[in-house]
Amino acid sequence: MKLSADLSAFSKRLGYRFNSPEFLLRAVTHSSMVSPHRDDNQRLEFLGDRVLGLVMADALLKADQSAPEGLLAPRYNALVRREACADVARQIDLGAVLKLGRSEMKSGGRRKEALLADAMEAVIAAVYSDGGFEAAREVVLTLWGDRIHNVADDARDAKTALQEWAQARGEIPPQYVEVSRTGPDHQPIFTIEVRLASGPSEQATAGSKRQAEQAAATALLKKVTA
Repeated sequence: MKLSADLSAFSKRLGYRFNSPEFLLRAVTHSSMVSPHRDDNQRLEFLGDRVLGLVMADALLKADQSAPEGLLAPRYNALVRREACADVARQIDLGAVLKLGRSEMKSGGRRKEALLADAMEAVIAAVYSDGGFEAAREVVLTLWGDRIHNVADDARDAKTALQEWAQARGEIPPQYVEVSRTGPDHQPIFTIEVRLASGPSEQATAGSKRQAEQAAATALLKKVTA
């Protein structure tokens, strides 16, 4: 099998040349494109999640040989969470080569964070299946790059950090309220407000509720700890 021009270009961006291109084709095929002659990337996604986890756990242990588990765990979570995988996918323009069904394409599938993150894990599994663990490790470490060394000592997500800040002061957990939703159904924009029982609040706008909540929590945390 010979890769198409767009997949060949993507392979170069990925930094890996496939011996069996079928693995890459399967990795970029979303379930909306499944046919009797084509498999989707869900099984590879399952495998890639585990490969990524092992690579990151090993890299973090080597990067800081004195860090306790209490620090390593949040760093690990920050590096393997959906947002990180989607960010790396955008870095190599993975969305441009995804094989999507018509409905998924019309709904903006190439930009969806969850879809990009899943496909990134599938691509990692494709490299692992084609070239083994060392090949996959090299690709992951190259793509994640300085993220591994620059991940914050306390890499908990902002919502968790804000909730712990409130609870440490005897407050109930922060409340998140959807202020507005605009834009078309396939590309909504959410504005979320987070409020503390003691009064302070902040708002943020993003393309998903999760992103807006995280951004609002980050802003409020900065306000109350300034």
